[in-house]
Amino acid sequence: MRILTVSLLLSVSPLLEFGPTVSAVSLSVRPNLQQFLSGDAVYLSCDEGGRTVRTTVERQTAKRSAETGQCWKYIGRSCFISGLSPSDSGLYWCETSDGQRSEQINITVQSDRPLKLEIPALPVTAGSEVTLRCRTKDGSTPAAYFFRNNVHVRDKAAAEQLTLSKVQQSDEGFYSCSTDMLGSSPQSWLRVKGPSPTTAPPSVPPAPPTLMSSPPPFRLPVSGFRLLCHLVVVGLFCISSVLMVLRCCSRKRGNKLTVEERNDITGDIITEHNL
Repeated sequence: MRILTVSLLLSVSPLLEFGPTVSAVSLSVRPNLQQFLSGDAVYLSCDEGGRTVRTTVERQTAKRSAETGQCWKYIGRSCFISGLSPSDSGLYWCETSDGQRSEQINITVQSDRPLKLEIPALPVTAGSEVTLRCRTKDGSTPAAYFFRNNVHVRDKAAAEQLTLSKVQQSDEGFYSCSTDMLGSSPQSWLRVKGPSPTTAPPSVPPAPPTLMSSPPPFRLPVSGFRLLCHLVVVGLFCISSVLMVLRCCSRKRGNKLTVEERNDITGDIITEHNL
């Protein structure tokens, strides 16, 4: 018995060692935005799910494939960048020493435009509410026009914010904003993540009747019952009519015999009187 147990454990251990692993590392960004203006600050941190492996924040730009720890202040698994500049634009992610990566976020830093669109950097959950704003360098949120894939979202109506309630996959796209005085912001992609679609359970067909089951009781339909009632009434009416006719005929016959008997008696009396 022990030999069998040991052999089973030895056969299963390679599967556990080389089986598929799920990456538990994730990236968080504060504030959760994609667009920044020159001089803004951003804080990036990695969460490896309690593991003890080394995790770093990396960046991919157009010039370099990957940079590690290019921050003004680098502490362990976090990266704080104050005084952002256009050179800080790029894709950011977390990567562990064993090669596992988190999802990427795109950060855009601009200096030539005084307007930025506040749009989440991390994917939003389907069914949640998302608010987009157009913000200037001084922190104000002027009334702006919002676009999705270069198309007006609110029929060319200016507003201080755009609220998307119950976000769905169809709301994904490139969003931007513009004002009459300050121009337009860059475009950023809104990502939506949702639960896997649930399929309705198949309907269970009714079980067929067994051979031993008794047949359902016979029920006369309502129309047939009414027809039967009409037939009974008509039959009773015919019978009563026939009886009344027979009775009338018998009365007439009896009256006729009585008249004949009276005539006979009267004739006899007249004959005797003549004698």
